[in-house]
Amino acid sequence: MDTDTQHKRRRALLIAALVIALISGGWYAYTHIFLANLVSTDDAYVHGNRVPISPQVAGTITTVWVQDTDHVHQGQLLVDLDPADAKVALSKAEAALALAVRQVQKQRADMDALQSRIAADRARLNLATINFQREKKLRARGVSSQEQFDQARAAMEVARNTVAIDKARAKAARTILGTGSISENPAVQREAEAVRAAWLNLQRTKIRAPVSGYVAERAAQVGEQVNPGRVLMYVVPLNDVWVDANFKETRLSHVRIGQPATLTADFYGGTVAYHGKVAGLSAGTGEAFALLPPQNATGNWIKVVQRLPVRISLPTDELEHHPLRLGLSMNVSINTADQSGPLLQTRNHPLPQENASALFARQLAGVNAVIERIIRANSMD
Repeated sequence: MDTDTQHKRRRALLIAALVIALISGGWYAYTHIFLANLVSTDDAYVHGNRVPISPQVAGTITTVWVQDTDHVHQGQLLVDLDPADAKVALSKAEAALALAVRQVQKQRADMDALQSRIAADRARLNLATINFQREKKLRARGVSSQEQFDQARAAMEVARNTVAIDKARAKAARTILGTGSISENPAVQREAEAVRAAWLNLQRTKIRAPVSGYVAERAAQVGEQVNPGRVLMYVVPLNDVWVDANFKETRLSHVRIGQPATLTADFYGGTVAYHGKVAGLSAGTGEAFALLPPQNATGNWIKVVQRLPVRISLPTDELEHHPLRLGLSMNVSINTADQSGPLLQTRNHPLPQENASALFARQLAGVNAVIERIIRANSMD
């Protein structure tokens, strides 16, 4: 073999050795520097809130306005119950309120009459006292008889006791009536609350969506008799979902809250990536919360590496462009390079979903005007 050929062979071997060294160095750096800060799992699934839609009053379903997969807005009508019984109950409550107002009005009139009676009784007491004093002087001079004197004294005592009795009656009546307006009277307030309860029951015959989302597992059927607590369907707000990634306990030593996470969904393949953050670690493993937790203190024991759920929050804008569904499989990788975050959550997460309290508060809208109208129509205030 000539010298030129040997030189070319040595140069080729040298280039091959350099390429292998570069590839090996790059692989070593990738695995021991970059991948060293990544923990990954494909045991991860999408979770979210499933808001149950249940009736608050018993009734018969007359109309179902939605189907599975429909999108509904907060406050949208979902189911109608037969309102006939609720309307009858409301009419009875309104009549009872009107009667209570009239009774209070009568008690006030009786109170005014009692005050006039007390004034008349005092006048009679003054006259009886004057007659007694006159008979007392006449008796001292021997002009009046003992019988006349006794009659005058008895008349004065009767008048005094009559005033005391009427005052006691007035005090008792004043205690019942109170000093406020008719609407502040306890009996009227009790019947007004009964009207509010009946009004609420009537409003609750229309079942509305407490949050915006998608209808799932609709079980309501027209003609069905339902009771409070029966789940008619679920509303799932898909703009507020998260991922629970089940990591092996041996991979979590460097995981901290707030670390960035990259996620892909089997639903979209590997073409769509989500950029979430570690929101928290579960307070226990899956077996700790199992229906029948293991009893490792008995008999033979085999150690099994446990998995701990790690909650990953997802950006709202990414969910809008590529929505996820509950239960979908995910692949999760957490970058643990920054370990400055806490191990345990120290504060509550604000709920991004809509607040349903305003929806239920609106059920009482209008009832106060009805109560005021009834009180005004049956009183002379």
